[in-house]
Amino acid sequence: ALDPDVILMDLRMPGGGGVDAIRELTRTGARAETFRFRSRPTARRPLVFMGCPSNRHYMITNEQREKLRGWFAGRLPDDLFEELTEITVDREEITVIGRIPAPRLTGDAPATEREAALESRVQEFRERTREDRMAVARDAEHRFGRKVSWGVECGGRRTLFTHVAAPVMTRLRQPERQVLDTLIAGGVARSRSDALAWCVRLVQRHTDDWLAELRESLEHVQRVRAQGPDSEPDPAPRAGEE
Repeated sequence: ALDPDVILMDLRMPGGGGVDAIRELTRTGARAETFRFRSRPTARRPLVFMGCPSNRHYMITNEQREKLRGWFAGRLPDDLFEELTEITVDREEITVIGRIPAPRLTGDAPATEREAALESRVQEFRERTREDRMAVARDAEHRFGRKVSWGVECGGRRTLFTHVAAPVMTRLRQPERQVLDTLIAGGVARSRSDALAWCVRLVQRHTDDWLAELRESLEHVQRVRAQGPDSEPDPAPRAGEE
C-alpha cells in the first residue's frame, strides 16, 4: 500500500474538492505528513501552494517521549547539567530543561543578593555552553524535525531561554471574539492573540488532570491502530489456483 509523506491535490476537482478529500483521507487513516493544495493558475493569479498539516504528529506518545529523552541523555555532554530534569515536545519544538549548581552564598544573604547571584549564574551558563548546546540542537533538529529550546533550574528557580512562539490560525464566532475583546478592555491582554494565549494558559492550569487523561486515551487509540494490518489481506485464490 502507498504511504506518501506529502499529498498534492487541487482545491477544485471533479466530484468534490481538495478539502473534502483531506477529511476523507484523514478519516481512513492516511499518514501523510502534509497535505498540499494548489489553486488554479490564471493570468492574474499564479500557481499557489498551501500547506495543511495532517493529524499524524499532533499527539506524542509516551514511547516517543522516552526515546527522545534517551537520545538527549546520551547526546548531551556529561558535564552540561547536574541532572536532565525535563524534556517536553510538541509538533514544533523540543524544550530541554536541566539543573545547574546554585551559587554558594552565606545563609543570611539578603534576597536581592541571592536573586542577583542566581541571575548571573544562569547567564554565565548560557554563554559558556552556547556552542555545545547549538551542536546538540543541530543534531536533534536534523533527527526529529523540530526546533530545540533550552532552560535551566537553578536554586529553585526555572529560567527559559529563547523559545518558539508558534502562530496558530483559528476562526472565532462573535461570542468568542467578545470574550477576547473583554479581556483586552479589562487590561488582561494587549491583543486578541494575547487574549487567546491567556485563555489557553487558564484552561491548562485548571484542567491538567483531564488533559492528561485525554492524552492517555489518544495514546491507547494509536497503539490499537499500530497493531492493525499495514495493508489489505491478500485476496482468496481462485478455483484451481494454489
